Order: sequence, then structure tokens, then C-alpha cells
Amino acid sequence: MMSGGYTSIDNEKIPGSVPAASGPDHIAVNFTDSNLHTFPPSEAQGKISGIFRPPADADDSFSRPARGTSDDSQPTGWTRTFSIAAYKSYFDVDTSDVLERIKDSLLPFKGSFTEKTADNPDLYGPFWICTTLIFVAAAIGTFVTYVAHRLQMKDWNYDINLVTSSAGLFYGYVIIVPLGLYLLLKYFSAPSGLVQLWCLYGYSLFVFIPASCLSVVPVEIFRWVVAGIAGFMSATFLALNLRTHIKSAGESWFLIVAGIFLLQLALAVILKLYFFTITVGN
Repeated sequence: MMSGGYTSIDNEKIPGSVPAASGPDHIAVNFTDSNLHTFPPSEAQGKISGIFRPPADADDSFSRPARGTSDDSQPTGWTRTFSIAAYKSYFDVDTSDVLERIKDSLLPFKGSFTEKTADNPDLYGPFWICTTLIFVAAAIGTFVTYVAHRLQMKDWNYDINLVTSSAGLFYGYVIIVPLGLYLLLKYFSAPSGLVQLWCLYGYSLFVFIPASCLSVVPVEIFRWVVAGIAGFMSATFLALNLRTHIKSAGESWFLIVAGIFLLQLALAVILKLYFFTITVGN
């Protein structure tokens, strides 16, 4: 019944639930079966299957090689010498490898460095050791001369030649001396790997870095002792690691090993005389 614009509903006709609609206008909607109730799904994707499947409309321009480039375009033969790929394996070391080899260079009497690095000689450590030594020797040498001049109230001028001389000395030594030894051993029919020699000589220079830092102490006899100990350790490291291999060169092996030892000692003396000998002008 209606009263005042409102319609009253008979409570007896209100069911507990809304009945399903029926009649000619009823439309049944059928949904496809889903496989979400199964685990794992029949077609796993992503991290579940370990296979990445990009959508069909994904842009794959970053996954395709650029035009004109392919793995087959790498140089081969003698031209490979001028490519970066030819030297990648000599820099394939991590921090633990370099630290382990530095530790071996500070224990010269073990003589096992060449055996440990025979399969994987690196140039990464030698390059950074040599570069660090260049700047440490130049910086410490400059600081030593500065302090000496200031203590005597003398004028001091910075010598830029210390950097260039240090670079020429150490880079030249670590490149030319192993190359000469390589040719010498080849002549005596006891060839050794050139990269192996560069690696050995590069790590042999590490002991001169702490020696240069200790040379800050303004006591001349102490500096000579430090240079002598560093030179002896470095020379012993080289001689013991090369002795076994050079013995195959015949009776001349002792002279070769002695030459290697003395040449490394000479490097220590040059380092002391040129960088850590104080001369104060009037």
C-alpha cells in the first residue's frame, strides 16, 4: 500500500535470500577454467621455470647485437695482438689473488711464486704495484727533501723531475729487464714465458713501497739499512723463483741467477741514492 508518497512492503513477502532471476531475460555466462588451483602451474614462467619469456610486444632492440658487430668479427692471427681481447686473460684476477701474490713476494725464501702463477700469470698486480711505487717514491722523496731544507731554514723548490725519473726508472726496469732475460733464456734453450717474467718482476717491486715509506725517518744509516733489506728481499725472491728453471740452461745458470740478484740490488741502491739522499745547497 502507498501512503504519503511511500510504499510499504509486506514483511511476510521478504525472503531470507534474493532468489535467482528467472525468465526469458536470463543469460548464462560461462567462464573458462583456470589452472590457478593447481601447483605448480602447467606453464611456469619467470623465476619458477628459470626461463625468461618477454611479452610478445617487448622491445628486443637491446638484446640484439648492433649492426655490423658479431662475435665472429673478432680479429684472429697476428692482428689479435693489437686487440684488447688478447690481454683480457692477464687481468682476470680478483683482490684475493693479488693479495696472496703480494704476500708471497714478501716471503722470498718460499720460492713457490712461479708454481702458483704458472697457469694464470697476471699483469694487473704488476701494473698497479709499479704505478704506486712511482708516485710513492716521488712523493716521499719530495717530502724528505722538503723537511731537510726546512730544518736548516733553506729555500726549497719542488723538483717535478722526480715523477718523470721515477716513471722512467720503474716502468723501464720492469719491462726491459724481463724482456732481456726472456731473450737470454731463449738463447740458452731454457725459454720462459714473457708474461710470467713480467708478473714475477712486477710483484718483486712491492717491497720497495713500504721501504720508501720508512725512508721518511731522518736518519741516514736507517735509510741505508731499509734500502738494503728491501733490495735483498726482492733479489732473493727473484733468484729463488727463477733458479730451478734457469738450471736447465746448463753450466751458465749460476751466472744468470747471480746477475739477476745483483741487478735487483742495484735497483735498491739507485732508489736510495736518487730519491732519499739529501743534498741541501747553501
